[in-house]
Amino acid sequence: MAEPLSVPFLSIIIPAHNEENRLPGTLEQVFSFLKSQPYSAEVLVVENGSQDRTLQVAQAFAEGHPQLRLLQNKESGKGLAVKHGMLEARGEYRFMCDADLSMPIAEINHFLPPNLDRFDVAIASREAPGAIRYNEPLYRHLGGRAINLVIRLLALPGLQDSQCGFKCFRAPVAEDLFRCQMLPGWSFDVEILYIARRRNLRTVEIPIPWYYSRESKVHAIRDALRMVRDIFTILQNARRGVYG
Repeated sequence: MAEPLSVPFLSIIIPAHNEENRLPGTLEQVFSFLKSQPYSAEVLVVENGSQDRTLQVAQAFAEGHPQLRLLQNKESGKGLAVKHGMLEARGEYRFMCDADLSMPIAEINHFLPPNLDRFDVAIASREAPGAIRYNEPLYRHLGGRAINLVIRLLALPGLQDSQCGFKCFRAPVAEDLFRCQMLPGWSFDVEILYIARRRNLRTVEIPIPWYYSRESKVHAIRDALRMVRDIFTILQNARRGVYG
């Protein structure tokens, strides 16, 4: 009889779409950080619909790092990738991490016990007191705040930064929320946080230092319009009882 797999303290889920250039450096930083930590961890890279060598790059890295698990989605969509990773992860805490690593990886310990306790969802915030943004163009900042204003008005009043790509969930919470997730794309963060609020789960915002990347895939106008459409889909799903 096979022995049961051990449960790591932390799972880091990295969605990767066309990330052949950034992924190697990100993985080097992640594993260098984990080597110095007292807890056990696994890293899940979820390649989703890439048209470059992201899959091959991840496979090559995995050969020397048994803690790395590689998952693959044929379809693109950040929401699909994160959902896949969250539901395949085994960790007591499950942390989603953008492949650009715009938040220094060492900040991850601020999302975990013993530094943070009695929480269900912890989200990185570029707006909470103590947060610092580096090198962000003014137009990019204003566009992001406009999108967040729409999100606060329509779905998540009080949350100052729902879209930062670094979030941590306790394992039972992750399994509940992500099984209910319907949106496949960029707006899945809003959906997950909306469901968490309906569940009366404790969500906390953690201030972080955040470094703007010129390779950012966010398009202010296109993504703002998509966000409005998706928020109305979320509200409609809630009225239909989709989220329980």
